[in-house]
Amino acid sequence: MVPLILLGLLLCLSLTSASPTTNSHISDTTHYPLPNEGHAVAHDPSILRYNNSLYHFRGGVHIPIFRAASLSGPWENIGTVLDGNSTVQKQNQRRPWAPMVTQWRDRVYCFYSISQNGKRNSAIGVASSESPEPGDWTDHGALINTGAGNGSDVYPYNVSNAIDPGFLADPDTGKPYLQYGSYWEGIFQVPLADDLLSVENATHPDADHLVALPNTKPKPIEGGFMSYRDPYYYTWFSHGQCCHFNTEGFPKKGNEYSIRVGRSTSVHGPFVDRDNKTLIDGGGSVVYGSSHGQVYAPGGQGILPGANDEPDVLYYHYHNASIGFAQGDARLGWNYLDYVGGWPVVRYAHPNLLSGSPIRDPAR
Repeated sequence: MVPLILLGLLLCLSLTSASPTTNSHISDTTHYPLPNEGHAVAHDPSILRYNNSLYHFRGGVHIPIFRAASLSGPWENIGTVLDGNSTVQKQNQRRPWAPMVTQWRDRVYCFYSISQNGKRNSAIGVASSESPEPGDWTDHGALINTGAGNGSDVYPYNVSNAIDPGFLADPDTGKPYLQYGSYWEGIFQVPLADDLLSVENATHPDADHLVALPNTKPKPIEGGFMSYRDPYYYTWFSHGQCCHFNTEGFPKKGNEYSIRVGRSTSVHGPFVDRDNKTLIDGGGSVVYGSSHGQVYAPGGQGILPGANDEPDVLYYHYHNASIGFAQGDARLGWNYLDYVGGWPVVRYAHPNLLSGSPIRDPAR
C-alpha cells in the first residue's frame, strides 16, 4: 500500500504544479480594467457587424457562426461557414483556425488558417458569401501556402507561417491588404487582388514586414490585426504563449499572451511603439494583459469600429482563472477604447466578470 500512497502523492504534486490553483502565475495588477463578458466560448474570435446584428466567428469544426444583438450576447449558434472539410489539401482540414471575417463591397469574406501546432506546413484559405449567414458560402481554397504547396518558395512565404489572417482596406486608397504570420520571422502584410481571392503580383508580392523578434528564440508573436483611426494605422498583435496551459504547463509570469500595438502614418509602416521602437526590432506597447489575479493570457484580438457614436471596441479571448485553462475554457471578452495622444487605451470594466457559471466548449 505504501508505494500506491506515494504514487498518489506524486500525482497530486504533479497536477498541482501544472495548474495555478493559487493563481501564482497570474498578475494581480489592476492597471487594466476587467473585461466585459461576451458570454461565449471563444478562441481567436472575429466579429462582424452586419445589418444591425453582430456575427461571431471562431476556430472550430467547419468554422462555427454565432449571431447576437449585442457583444454581451446571448449568442445563437446558427451554423458554419464550411459545409464540410476545407478544400485546402493539408492537415487539420476539419477544424480551421483563427478565422477573420470582413465585408468587402457586396460580399462577405472569411479568411481562415489550416495548420498544425508547431508546424510551418500551413495555409490561409478564403471563403465568400453574399451574407454572413450559413448556407451560401463558397470555399475558394488556399490563398497563401507556407512550408509546402503552390507559392511556398516565394518570399515572404518561405520564411513565415501562414496562419492568423487579418484584413484591412486602406481608408486612404481603398486597397485591400492581408496580414498574417506566427512565430518564425513574424508578421507580414501583402496586397490582395481586387476580388480578395489572390495576392496581387503573386510571384513577387509587395510585402511589408510588420512585426518581428529578431534576437529571440522562440519568437512568440502572432495574431496580427491592423486598424485605422485618423491619422494613424495601428498594427496589433499577440505576444507570448497563447494556450495549451493544461497540457504544456504555464510560462513564467509575463510570458503568456498579452495584446500589443504599434502605430504608423503609413499602411506600410514602419510601425513604432510608445518608446519609438519599431515593431520589426522587437517593439510593441502592451495595451492589455493578465490582471486582477483572474484574467489570464488575453489575445487573438480584433478591433470593431465604433457605431452610432460609440467608441471602438477591442475584443479578444482570455482565460478566467475561476473557470479553467483548457483550450475550450477560453472566453470572449471586450472593452471600449480611448485614444490618448494617439495611443489606444482600454477603458470600461464590467463589474460582473467573475459571476455566472462556467461556459465550456464540448467541441474541444
